[in-house]
Amino acid sequence: MEQLLQVGIISSTHGVKGEVKVFPTTDDVNRFKKLKEVILDTGREKQKLKIEGVKFFKQFAILKFEGYDNINDIEKYKGKSLFVTRDNAVKLKKDEYFIADLIGMQVVNEDGSFQGTLKDVIETGANDVYVVLSKEEKEVLIPAIKDCILSVDLEGGIMKVHLLDGLLT
Repeated sequence: MEQLLQVGIISSTHGVKGEVKVFPTTDDVNRFKKLKEVILDTGREKQKLKIEGVKFFKQFAILKFEGYDNINDIEKYKGKSLFVTRDNAVKLKKDEYFIADLIGMQVVNEDGSFQGTLKDVIETGANDVYVVLSKEEKEVLIPAIKDCILSVDLEGGIMKVHLLDGLLT
């Protein structure tokens, strides 16, 4: 399991005093209000950044980090990802999972036969859709609903599914 979970991507600077616009990759942008720190992946290293201030603008979170007080200090991090540790992750409800934990799972049909590997999750308004690469190298789209997802074993890395009529097998 991934120990770091992505919460956002720095999209651009905001003003000249070291603030950045962050595109959230979390379901709830307001979670930034509760965070004290994030981990920045610079591409070469990961470094902890203490959050000094949080504002919101449209779909973005505007973050100010301690020690970064002008645009020149922070501009080099545009396009870089922000992470939190599992300790700082949101608490999940029953039958909720982090996408990072699902990617790469082996997907089997209800009879135990191999269906494929979960390669992506499409987030839609109604429910998520799992993109499974079948053994024939075709994409199978499986809605993340109780009728289709029979069980998820994170530790074993196996998801058991029921394919609705009409889904490619």
